[in-house]
Amino acid sequence: MVLFALTPGLAMAEPTPVDGLTSEQMLVLGERIYRQGILPNGEPIKAVVSADVPVNGEMFSCVNCHQRSGLGSIEGSVITWPVNGKELYTPRRRTGAWHAAREKQGPGATQRWSLPAQYQAADARPAYTDETLAKLLREGIDPAGRMLERGMPRYQINDSDMAMLSHYLKNLSTENDEGVDENRIRFATVVTEGVSAKDRQAMLAVLKAHIETHNTQTRPHQRRASAGPFYKTEKYGAYRLFELDIWELTGAPETWRAQLDNYYRQNPVFAMLGGIASGSWAPVHHFCEDRELPCLFPVTDQPVVSDSDWYTLYYSKGFYQEGEAAARYLRTTPDTGRKNKLVQIYRAGNNSVLLAQGFRKTFANNGVTSIAEKKLAVDEPLTEKLLQELFEAQQPAAVLLWLDRADLATTTQWLAKRDRQSVTVLASWSLLDGDTSAIAETVRDNIYLTYPRDLPESNAKKISVLKRWLKIRKIPVTNLDIQSQMYFLGWMLPGAISHMRSEFFRDYFIESFDMMRDQDYAIAVFPRLTFGPGQRYAAKGCYIVQLGQGEQPALIKKSEWIIH
Repeated sequence: MVLFALTPGLAMAEPTPVDGLTSEQMLVLGERIYRQGILPNGEPIKAVVSADVPVNGEMFSCVNCHQRSGLGSIEGSVITWPVNGKELYTPRRRTGAWHAAREKQGPGATQRWSLPAQYQAADARPAYTDETLAKLLREGIDPAGRMLERGMPRYQINDSDMAMLSHYLKNLSTENDEGVDENRIRFATVVTEGVSAKDRQAMLAVLKAHIETHNTQTRPHQRRASAGPFYKTEKYGAYRLFELDIWELTGAPETWRAQLDNYYRQNPVFAMLGGIASGSWAPVHHFCEDRELPCLFPVTDQPVVSDSDWYTLYYSKGFYQEGEAAARYLRTTPDTGRKNKLVQIYRAGNNSVLLAQGFRKTFANNGVTSIAEKKLAVDEPLTEKLLQELFEAQQPAAVLLWLDRADLATTTQWLAKRDRQSVTVLASWSLLDGDTSAIAETVRDNIYLTYPRDLPESNAKKISVLKRWLKIRKIPVTNLDIQSQMYFLGWMLPGAISHMRSEFFRDYFIESFDMMRDQDYAIAVFPRLTFGPGQRYAAKGCYIVQLGQGEQPALIKKSEWIIH
């Protein structure tokens, strides 16, 4: 794992010596203090906030506010300033603070805006030294003698531990990451063998159209960066031409990692955009985690579900999330939330395993640990006899049927022959691929579906906007679900790049999404997408619906957007 944002080959800042430790060891220990609040001796660092409240350093670690990149954050009216070395150890200008090296110019000015010294604004603060940084962390006093806000912890940290932390900060986010130069940002997208030609084109056509649109608008921004008003230098200076490589993966998933490594060695990229795979996204996910390479919004219902992984931002948890929503829904329904009164049926080697996992874990987290389960073999049929035996043995209030259309047809036949008043069946809209023809009209009152998209009556306007955008660019409507996901990604990407200014660090790129406002405009298939620090699944909910009557039944909403 890469422990700090350094360009390969870049010389490290020389540390203040700590007996018996190499520079690399000091970086590892300094990173642990910064990210986890754990001292080299394994104990949490101690601190005080609001003058008299003792806290554990694990709760108030540096990364919580200053981010992994060290470039700070904004929350409401609270600004957390950068703490990477090149910002700490240079004066902070009142404007144009991100170009502090321009010492002979007015604050943040370009060459044509050079001003005499008497007209230059005073620095907001002097450069830090190792001594003044230690004073800040221990006492809350900056190099200008000002007392920081009471919310900034005052840490109890000795000299040797302070030397490790300051050495880490001096080497944090120093030079731009690979895949970026003065004119271009290189991205990649992944397409695996087994993806249909229609779905492949649906993903790539929209992604390429966004990149082409961006590149036609880059020249005026670059011109403004070199000759525009000084206070917009950084904003416009962030613009680069976008380049997109298509990484085609073939063969078995266990071979994908070697192929990805080879692609990256030949042409390193700054981040991965979208992508689509036949099956689990896990091999690509783990490649990105190991490379510390951002991966934005791949098209997949089989993401890696993790509370700690950092570099892949998904639309949702996919099938797993539908299982979560079903569990939360049943917990709010008294007759179906009783212990030992649920039966879950799913099939091995199938997406239904993910639904079952999401349901099982969510119920366990809510104190219910006893769920009767039937795991069918890949080729084992679901029969009415098996359903009857399960029902007689368990007398369940609900059956979680994470199976396909054929199995659902068997279930509806079984339901039609018995007293249905006490039976609730939950199935997955996604697992049925939206085909509900197997659900007979006579049993629709008993069958509920997890529905992980926006409802048709709510997203008609957004769908029409997307279709108009596709028509203008002569892109045929083929798979609106995929096309809408790439439409949103392309909509958000320029804002994330602009947010970085000239600080092209991958951690900072991911953090720019963390700090974006919740989105509900350019989303055609989700009711909203919400972001937050460390959150990696943007669509956090699912509806529960039933089918109405008739040959083309409407969807009847039975729950609000259930948040996981």
